[in-house]
Amino acid sequence: MVHALMGLFGAVWGLLGVTLLLGSAVGRLTPKVLEALRSPLSPAHWVALAAWVGFMAFAEGYRGFQRGFSPRVAARARYLLDHPSAARVLLAPLFCMAYFGAPARRRGVAIGVTLGVIGLVVAVRYVAQPWRGIIDAGVVVGLGWGIVTVLTSAVGALGARGPAVDPEVT
Repeated sequence: MVHALMGLFGAVWGLLGVTLLLGSAVGRLTPKVLEALRSPLSPAHWVALAAWVGFMAFAEGYRGFQRGFSPRVAARARYLLDHPSAARVLLAPLFCMAYFGAPARRRGVAIGVTLGVIGLVVAVRYVAQPWRGIIDAGVVVGLGWGIVTVLTSAVGALGARGPAVDPEVT
């Protein structure tokens, strides 16, 4: 009974933590997007906005989240449900994002993507409006897509169907 409750808590905490992390980024970026949209945008700005949002929906939302990150997070949450340990449950969001308990290659990818995102966040802070808002609009769309796909992947992985991908746990 305790084992099952610990696993359930870990899986929920892992998914909630990942979702809150993505949601906090959306919350921080949205005001910059709205600021840009309230400014007078030229036709070139509107074309760039549409192209960038479309690109980010495909590249970050579909390819990055829906096809890669989200199913893996959900599979690792399912693994945590079935195989809880104190460390995994306590650090469930980090476990679900493959920062530990994963093969070296998967951990390297997780850390590399994180460092890349941090670098881009720092660089974009120096971009003037409306271009910063345009960039952030694409990121918000991609992250929003990510939140939805983490949750939909979790429903499948935690349900009777089980995970769609290998959780890659070591």
